[in-house]
Amino acid sequence: MPLVRIDALYADRERLDALGRAVHDALGEVMGFPPDDLFQILTGHDGVRGLLRYGQYLGVRRDEGIVLVGITLRAGRPSGQRRALYRRIAELAQECAGTEPRNVLVTLTENASIDWSFGHGLAQYDEGAGE
Repeated sequence: MPLVRIDALYADRERLDALGRAVHDALGEVMGFPPDDLFQILTGHDGVRGLLRYGQYLGVRRDEGIVLVGITLRAGRPSGQRRALYRRIAELAQECAGTEPRNVLVTLTENASIDWSFGHGLAQYDEGAGE
C-alpha cells in the first residue's frame, strides 16, 4: 500500500520506470512507506492505441510530456504532508525522467483499512480479519 497508477503520453519503458522510481521514492521520503511496499501500474500511451487528454486548467500550460499519477492509499495524511508529496513527486519526476513539473498531475484517493487485500483473500489491515 499504496497502489500507484502512472499514465504518460509517448513514454517508453525507460521513462515509465524512471517515473515509477520517482513516485516510489517520494512516497518513501515524504510519507515513510518502506522500500518493498511497491505496487504500481505504469502505462505509456502512444497517441494511437492509447491517448491522454488534457487542458490548460488553472492556467497550467501542459503539453505532450504530461504525466498523470493516481495514488490510492489509506486515509489520514495531513494536508501539509500531501502538499510535500506533490512537490517531491514533481521534483523527482524532473530529476529522474526529465518531466517538467508543470506536466505532473497527481491525485490522491483515500480509503479505509478494510478496502485492502494483499493476497490469500484476506483483509490484512482489518482489525477484525481473524474473526
